[in-house]
Amino acid sequence: MAPNERRDSAASSYMLCADLDENFKQFQAVFNKCGDIQYRQFELNTAQQGAFVFLSGLGDINAVDMDLLKYAIESSLIGRSEGLTEAAKASIQSKLSFTSQTSWSDDFQASVAKILSGELAVLLDGFTQVLLLNVKEMETRSIEEPATEAVIRGPRDGFQENISTNISLIRRRLKTAQLKSEMFTAGTLSGTEIAMVYLEGITKESLITEVKERVGRIKINAILESGYVEELIEDNSVSPFPQVMVTERPDKVVGNLLEGKVAIIIDNTPFVIVVPGTFFQLLQSPEDYYQRYFIASAIRILRFIAVVSSLLLPSLYVALTTYHHEMIPTMLLISIASSRETVPFPAFVEALLMEVAFEGLREAGVRLPRPVGQGVSIVGALVIGQAAVAAGIVSSPLLIIVSMTGIASFLFPSFQLGLAFRLLRFPMMIAAATFGLYGILMLVLLLLLHMLHLQSFGVPYMAPLSPMRARELKDVILRDNWLKMTKSPK
Repeated sequence: MAPNERRDSAASSYMLCADLDENFKQFQAVFNKCGDIQYRQFELNTAQQGAFVFLSGLGDINAVDMDLLKYAIESSLIGRSEGLTEAAKASIQSKLSFTSQTSWSDDFQASVAKILSGELAVLLDGFTQVLLLNVKEMETRSIEEPATEAVIRGPRDGFQENISTNISLIRRRLKTAQLKSEMFTAGTLSGTEIAMVYLEGITKESLITEVKERVGRIKINAILESGYVEELIEDNSVSPFPQVMVTERPDKVVGNLLEGKVAIIIDNTPFVIVVPGTFFQLLQSPEDYYQRYFIASAIRILRFIAVVSSLLLPSLYVALTTYHHEMIPTMLLISIASSRETVPFPAFVEALLMEVAFEGLREAGVRLPRPVGQGVSIVGALVIGQAAVAAGIVSSPLLIIVSMTGIASFLFPSFQLGLAFRLLRFPMMIAAATFGLYGILMLVLLLLLHMLHLQSFGVPYMAPLSPMRARELKDVILRDNWLKMTKSPK
């Protein structure tokens, strides 16, 4: 059997019986050497024996009112010689409904999974079913502003690691019965909960069906973060471009749900996946919709300039200084030539060294503690850059180019898209060093063809520009005012 399809053979083969001791032994066998599994035995006034099985840390036995539990079971079984009937089960559940969510299970494997999820199992002698009480109690961090998507104007709450809390943050903003959330479980060992959230009547049925099928096809041992799911469900996992949107902001998710998209919420991570994801939407920020439309449009234009600058500035410098001197104004050419007199490397090696150093400093700033990391990334870049120029290792114009490129890469609202362009910058420099401007042009055309070929859950990656949808262009590069954007895109 494949590793990601392993099952506990003891749990899957055993069937619950009416013998409490036998059931209890089977639970103990399955949870052998599990020190966090707790067992409690008790006796009802009717002399009937029972036992609790729960997971300490996730389940809180103190949340159960023991007197009420005993009363509910005893009073529901009095006068019922036939034992545990549907009427008796319904009576017990109705009397316990004020304390916790309850359910019955005759499936041993399902009961084991529920216990491992934080539910309390009640075993009773003579019963072939287990009473499950939801007593989940997990320490979670408070709702905070997303660290990766800070805005000047807008809501300050962000998703956290609890899937129920994340769904409630969306529900707070969409108080409608059209908001649906369907639950799945993935990961043969982790049993990770996944919620598919969408707006019924707005989201296309074909998209809902496609998301269900892709999530249902996930076969893996464990899902520790939404990145696992992202790579397993996207159309082209070898493309450098992200084909889904990932966000920590509830307002951003709600905005996309209103456009007919589907949100995929994974337990134990604050990052929510939104599908389909297109190139132009990855360059949009929720703050675009909280500003006046002409200000938001100007900022969007600045972002598109940053996209081009982040990708092409270093490679253009390499191509122009290596092959196309005649295209540089005379005074600027003289300035560049004089600054490169002491540089022992060709322009490509010079640019490569500075780009690698800059990326290394940026990565160091992320990994170090936050107060220290910011200082290292900023001061380190200034000190190393100035020292490199003074030592004659790099030229001043290149230092300016690399700095402008770094600033441009910070303007990406999507961190994933920014990473893609940071990666593509290096093959672009290689093409420039090999073929000059012709190499840059060829690689840009190949990238455009690749992006035009990409799809995300049946939606073209470059939509609505390709294929052209004139009605939706009012919210792509420029943002029209709200009076003209009252309809959801198709």
